[in-house]
Amino acid sequence: MSLKPAVSKTDHAQGNLDADLVIVEYGDYQCPYCGAAYPVLKELMKEFGSQIKFVFRNFPLSEMHQYARPAALAAEAANLQGKFWEMHDAIYENQQDLNENFLMKLAEKLKLNIPQFEKDLESTELANKVDADFESGIVSGVNGTPSFFVNGKKFDGGAENLLELVRENVK
Repeated sequence: MSLKPAVSKTDHAQGNLDADLVIVEYGDYQCPYCGAAYPVLKELMKEFGSQIKFVFRNFPLSEMHQYARPAALAAEAANLQGKFWEMHDAIYENQQDLNENFLMKLAEKLKLNIPQFEKDLESTELANKVDADFESGIVSGVNGTPSFFVNGKKFDGGAENLLELVRENVK
């Protein structure tokens, strides 16, 4: 399966934005497997961040994880204040504490404008962004989280396999 739509300016990306190697993760903030993948992906970016463009797309499995969607919206709201990756990281680093109340605490800790943050959480624009990410995952063949794509092709394996692949192929 290949990635649809292709990575664009509307995606959240970090690392080398002009890199030839583009890795996309479809993640759910409450998924324990995504939580376990997080430190591995951090390691990947620490070693190869200058050679990788890493993209995160929302894939909240709301039926199983009641806080996955609120967390995705919180990260999107933080993004409007330039703090997407800070919120993304903080949620994964404190995954066991995840609930709506805790998301507000993180917003305060990241020194976000709270009234603005609260207003943005309710915005249809952000809800649409999360939905668009989710739908792009469905059409790209994502059936669980985390799911990875390497240069637009679905990667069969977890974060550890991804790190191995990159270590073998990127010098």
